[in-house]
Amino acid sequence: MRNGGRATCTWLGVFTAGLLVSCSVVSAPGHAADFPAARDPVATGETALGAYLDYGPGGIRRMAELEEWLGGTELRVGHTYLPGDRWSNIAGKAGFLEAWAQWRREREDRLLVLNVPMLERNESRLPDGLVRALLRRGADGLFDHHFRALAERLVGMGAPDTVIVLGWEMNGSTYSHRCGPDPDAWKRYWKRIVTAMREVPGQEFRFDFAPNRGRDAIPWTQCYPGDDVVDIVGMDSYDQPPGRTFDEQANEPYGLRHHVEFAAAHGKPISYPEWGLFRNGDNPEYMRRMLEWINEHKPVYHSISDYCPHGVWQCRANPRSSEVFRSELYGLTGPLEPLEPVEPTEPGERSDERLLG
Repeated sequence: MRNGGRATCTWLGVFTAGLLVSCSVVSAPGHAADFPAARDPVATGETALGAYLDYGPGGIRRMAELEEWLGGTELRVGHTYLPGDRWSNIAGKAGFLEAWAQWRREREDRLLVLNVPMLERNESRLPDGLVRALLRRGADGLFDHHFRALAERLVGMGAPDTVIVLGWEMNGSTYSHRCGPDPDAWKRYWKRIVTAMREVPGQEFRFDFAPNRGRDAIPWTQCYPGDDVVDIVGMDSYDQPPGRTFDEQANEPYGLRHHVEFAAAHGKPISYPEWGLFRNGDNPEYMRRMLEWINEHKPVYHSISDYCPHGVWQCRANPRSSEVFRSELYGLTGPLEPLEPVEPTEPGERSDERLLG
């Protein structure tokens, strides 16, 4: 045990296959080189559970409350997003990042999952022509220093094994870091970012390629940058059309089944960084089937988006799905008592004083 650590045992949850329990070492804070590395779910075959609850320290506090609601089940995944408003925040200046790194350091079996935008003004609806020009500049290395700075900051804070969900949902049209305007430049830019971050001494990052489920604006396979720069093949999957039923969501072109088969063909583990309810409403059948899918296909981790309209705990609008989430995954029954609704916690481009270092 390093730095006077202490051994603890924790519940990992009740799954169809049985109860998972983990014993680990909690280490006292020390130098960056002494911080514990995460026990690798890829090697152990375990699936780590998380929930996006809020981007800042409030998300960490709510994790403990959600764990209590789940009967003591531990959330091993801490999931947050860097603001995409300005380069300084993408480079890791967001003030809340240290709180998440501290949470990660407290236990060996935790994973910090960090969504990282590839461009500033990421939710500003930039036109395709400007996006194309920015992607080409990125592919030429003009933005490498921002990502190198982020890598240095994460290593220095003792979170060198962070899972980086880089340029998520790139096959859609929402974000400036979308792939569609120039897939070739996008893939070259992804390679530049990964190369720059991997050059930082002490890093152990894993890079998660996570498109939207389905074709969206462009088939996500056209954006895949290569096995040498991707560690995990993820997918964000919400209960919404064009998949009216779960079977349609699984079997549609570029859907859940294609995702699993693509990852297997490339020798990569899978993940679900974002999933939850959406336009199909309070849908317990979707919740049941998605949990069964997760149990069957064993992703490295999954993280439900727990705010309205997607969630089951911070959103009172989905009581039937909430009940399924507790009972199917954890064997829990009884009063649900979801959290009283709070201000929306959907990740966005907020850049007030709470975000700035």
